[in-house]
Amino acid sequence: MADKILVVDDERDLVELLEYNLRKDGYTVVSAGNGLDALKLAASEPPDLVVLDIMLPGMQGLDVMKGLKGKPATQHVPVILLTARSDEFDRVLGLELGADDYVTKPFSPRELIARVKAVLRRSSPAVKQSGQKVIVTGGLRIDLLKHKVYVNDNPVELSPTEFKLIKFLAENRGRVISRESLLDNVWGHDAFVEPRTVDVHVRRLRAKIEDDPEEPVYIKTVRGVGYEFGG
Repeated sequence: MADKILVVDDERDLVELLEYNLRKDGYTVVSAGNGLDALKLAASEPPDLVVLDIMLPGMQGLDVMKGLKGKPATQHVPVILLTARSDEFDRVLGLELGADDYVTKPFSPRELIARVKAVLRRSSPAVKQSGQKVIVTGGLRIDLLKHKVYVNDNPVELSPTEFKLIKFLAENRGRVISRESLLDNVWGHDAFVEPRTVDVHVRRLRAKIEDDPEEPVYIKTVRGVGYEFGG
C-alpha cells in the first residue's frame, strides 16, 4: 500500500502542485487548508507523514504539530515543516517540538519529494536483526529490536529520528562521532539537513534521557568534533 501524505497549506496552487508531484511519485495524498481540518483528517485516518506549513490561518502550524504529537494515534507520525527563509526561530522551535525536517520556501517539488523519501525511510519500523539486541548502561536500556528506550525501567517516548540517533551513538560507544557522520548515518546522504539539526535533536534527546541535561552522562559533547556515547 502506498504511503499516505497529509499536506497542510492554505496556498491552494502550492497544494495542487504538491498533490500532483507526490501522486506521480506513487504516494496517496490528502490535504487541508487549515489546522483544525488537518487535525480532524489526521485523527480519522493517521497519515504516514505530514507536510505542514508554519504560517496557517487561525491555528498556526506549530500548534497543529503540538496537537499531532499530543495524540497517541499521531504522536509518531513524522512531520516536515514548510517555512519562510526568515523563520529561523520557528524552524528551530519546530525541530525542538518534534519536527523531523523542514523545507524553506520557495522550493522545488523534487526537493520536497527527496526529503519525504528520506524521512519515511528513517522512520521505518524495520530493524536489521544483527549484533547486539539490547544495550544497557547505567539506568538506560535500549531495546534495538522493539525500538524501545527505558530510563530506570520507565519507558521513554522517542521520535523515529531520536531513536535512530541514540541507537547509532550507542552502537558506536567509545567512539567520537562527528556531526557529518551522524547526518549521513541517521538522516541519510540525500537528506537536506544542516549540522545544527543534529544539535537540536541531541538537546531534545538529552532532555528525555538524562537526569541533568546540562551535565549529560549518556550523550557527551566533544567540542569541535561531535558527540560520544558514554554512561
